[in-house]
Amino acid sequence: MANTILISAITIVDAASGTFTGDIFIENGKIIEVAARIDRNADIHIDAANKNWNALPGFIDVHIHGAAGFDAMDATQEALAGIAAALPKEGTTSFLATTMTQSESAISKALQNASRFAASEGQAEMLGVHLEGPFISTKRAGAQPLEHITEPSIEQFSRWQKKSGDRIKLVTVAPEVENGLDFIEAIAKSGVVPSIGHTDATFENVQEAVQKGASHVTHLYNQMSPLHHRNPGVVGASLLENALTVELIADFIHSHPKSVELAFRQKGAGRMMLITDAMRAKGLEPGMYDLGGQEVRVTEKDARLSDGTLAGSILTMDEAVKNVAELTGCTLSELVAMTSANAAKELRLEQKGSIEKGKDADITILDEQFNVQLTICRGTIAYSKEELS
Repeated sequence: MANTILISAITIVDAASGTFTGDIFIENGKIIEVAARIDRNADIHIDAANKNWNALPGFIDVHIHGAAGFDAMDATQEALAGIAAALPKEGTTSFLATTMTQSESAISKALQNASRFAASEGQAEMLGVHLEGPFISTKRAGAQPLEHITEPSIEQFSRWQKKSGDRIKLVTVAPEVENGLDFIEAIAKSGVVPSIGHTDATFENVQEAVQKGASHVTHLYNQMSPLHHRNPGVVGASLLENALTVELIADFIHSHPKSVELAFRQKGAGRMMLITDAMRAKGLEPGMYDLGGQEVRVTEKDARLSDGTLAGSILTMDEAVKNVAELTGCTLSELVAMTSANAAKELRLEQKGSIEKGKDADITILDEQFNVQLTICRGTIAYSKEELS
């Protein structure tokens, strides 16, 4: 392992303070110094002079089920390691392993497995778990199996949280179902982020959920009551409630480009997170794959159940970044907000989301076309497009 890395003459991007050209010195997984010029010897020197490269905090994907043939619900260490190994290529340095609606025992196994997982050197870090289901609405199930949907239960959640080793950080829940609001209030008080999703709630239901502590919206527009001029629904509430940060799957399949633009204009970069919601086929050839025991047909552009229902995505974070950057003309600082800083703030990750002295050395280097050139995970080069000299 190279203990020290010096990155010189690179544009360093921060969500709050903008951009400046300077150097970054990394040692033993941490950012030791950020300055206009650093005169230090390092095991690896990355000279970005004349390359027009940008250093962003590593991407954080808070909603991803799988990649490279693996899924969090496989409930094996190999599966989580496979996902963690695949993500740096797309600039992702940390993630929430996302479960889905399944039997109590299947979810328990996945959570117990997650409790034991720690990423190896050169892999994206698993920050915890996003529990997506089973506490959702049968009316907005999407690819979540109806037979396993249950009412929100704080007792069940507490058992699962114990099995996970307190690693559940975010929970998707439908606030309008029986016990939904009480559940949101209870988990919010425990420090877990309640996310409104897979829900047929009214505008007023969402307002109540916000008062109880809901602060996040699972894949805006998808599997929620739509915007109607006489019933603004979850979409309308998500766009208007300042307390809510919204996830977006910016593949332009889950949401029309203009719907993504609408969200950006209304919420602003400070209240948006780019996610992939990717399933196991991400990074693999088109064909037939599995999602929670359901057969999924994967093409070059999407993943669907036999009835045509979208079943997660095969989107990569760098593709999402390119799509949103081209569509909105947003600044690099706004991209940092949407890909890392907002997630770090919401999940209370003080060591993530910015390139500053003392922070984890999670850095994604992009060229002018937003192609990933290099990814550093906790001080280790996890991906390099070109061989380093």
